[in-house]
Amino acid sequence: MDELGNILGVWAHPDDEAYLSAGIMARAVRSGSRVVCVTATRGEGGSMDEEKWPPESMGQVRTEELERSLQILGVDEHVWLDMRDVDMDTGLPDEGYDRIREIVADVQPDTILTFGPDGMTGHAAHKDASAWATKALHEAGKPGSKVLYATVTPEFAAEILPVWEPFEVFRPGTPPITPRDELAVYYELPEDVLATKVDAINAHVSQVEAILEAVGPELWWKQMSIEAFRRGEERS
Repeated sequence: MDELGNILGVWAHPDDEAYLSAGIMARAVRSGSRVVCVTATRGEGGSMDEEKWPPESMGQVRTEELERSLQILGVDEHVWLDMRDVDMDTGLPDEGYDRIREIVADVQPDTILTFGPDGMTGHAAHKDASAWATKALHEAGKPGSKVLYATVTPEFAAEILPVWEPFEVFRPGTPPITPRDELAVYYELPEDVLATKVDAINAHVSQVEAILEAVGPELWWKQMSIEAFRRGEERS
């Protein structure tokens, strides 16, 4: 894990970073590595219950949730791109790429963590975040730096994905599934890091409250306990 060095996360919505990389970020911060997180939108299109979470308030709600979550993880470098979140089929405005390129040029991360070209769930904005991060790596990254793509293992998919079916999170053909021996990162979170991750993801109350209630705390902790990334591309 320490070979990841300084880390830049490039994500589309608040909570993407927590689900897929909170444990890695917390561990990196504790070991003294620099961690920078970029979020393209404020997630205003992501109300799970419009009566409880009115769409017009979601941007502010999710902004505050992400700020609390990152504070729990100890991540104090965060950038909002302030792009508009619409729905799963609507991508991000093209001008966002220039911002990502500038950030990569400034931060010069050893590792960029993001979605794969599949977008993990098939979400169009996730796919754009992946494309931007990968392009910026080659145009502005330092030699030897790399981008890694979020994935799940066959074992995780078999046990956990059926739980997510009622919530329609994953489009057909997603998420990507990668055997453990082909992974760049397979992180089984130790107890203390897992507890921190669960606190961080639970800070995204508007997004996780209904899911947590449906699956129960035992399974919730279990599905948060593994973070996996496959090899993406490397800057020559």
